[in-house]
Amino acid sequence: MRNIILIGMPGTGKSTVGVILAKRLGYDFIDVDLLIIKKTGKTLPEIIADVGVGGFLAIENQVGKGIHCTRCVVATGGSMVLNESAMEHLSAENTVIWLDTDVAELEQRIENGADRGIAMTPGTTVAQVYADRKGLYEKYADIHIKCENGTDRVVSQIRDALGL
Repeated sequence: MRNIILIGMPGTGKSTVGVILAKRLGYDFIDVDLLIIKKTGKTLPEIIADVGVGGFLAIENQVGKGIHCTRCVVATGGSMVLNESAMEHLSAENTVIWLDTDVAELEQRIENGADRGIAMTPGTTVAQVYADRKGLYEKYADIHIKCENGTDRVVSQIRDALGL
């Protein structure tokens, strides 16, 4: 196994779980959202305001295709699954794990962090975004983890699923 790629909705805990998982496995950690911020010099909300959702997805796709590493845990943005070429690159020879959180919990987390810069059109609900992306999360995931009972439990579930 070269890398572990975490996918899932915004607010599901990919970055938090990713950091802890990387520490426990002795892997490096990469946060794609931070790579996008570094590349553009702008926050995610600023990027979306400047170039729209489509422009943001193009940047995310380019950044995703540019990731080349070994023994890394990669936390993707929630919309990475909308970028087919980036996902084909990221899923090749890596293990993709879908962190799946209940929609009601996501709504609460996202509402409390409205400045997250989520790639969704105005007026779209979290439930609609989940419904639109669920099939893609299923398509790319090698492992599906229901996020319940806290971060440590999720990390343990991932390690068990990986046989580590």
